[in-house]
Amino acid sequence: MNLLGIRPKSIRQAVETLSGGQRQAVAVARAAAWGRKVVILDEPTAALGVRETQQVLDLIRRVREQGLSVVLISHSMPEVFAIADRIHIHRLGRRAAVVSPKTTGMSEVVAVMTGALPSESVTSALLATPAPSSSDQRFQ
Repeated sequence: MNLLGIRPKSIRQAVETLSGGQRQAVAVARAAAWGRKVVILDEPTAALGVRETQQVLDLIRRVREQGLSVVLISHSMPEVFAIADRIHIHRLGRRAAVVSPKTTGMSEVVAVMTGALPSESVTSALLATPAPSSSDQRFQ
């Protein structure tokens, strides 16, 4: 709660009495606190204000730095590009491409997502990223 800057009137306050943004922040904090190998976050900042969104993104960075893998599902491309090591682009329920935010621009990602560009037009991060070794604890 302190990491996210959530300050309820009382620590005993029921979650259902918190604002929508505070509830989402509590859910992210719970996922990060209990995650063992991977945390999956589906639109974790959708109900948050600007300040709370930044706090959640900072928490995601800290979680990742501690060796916990994070899967972030989001339509917010600025947030995805701020956080991601790899971006899995989906179109019509299927993975269209996997790209690196370092080599692929936001407009290209959106174009593949919407079908304006074929997936073959972007460089695959799967080819550029070495496979994890068996000694890489994050993938075991």
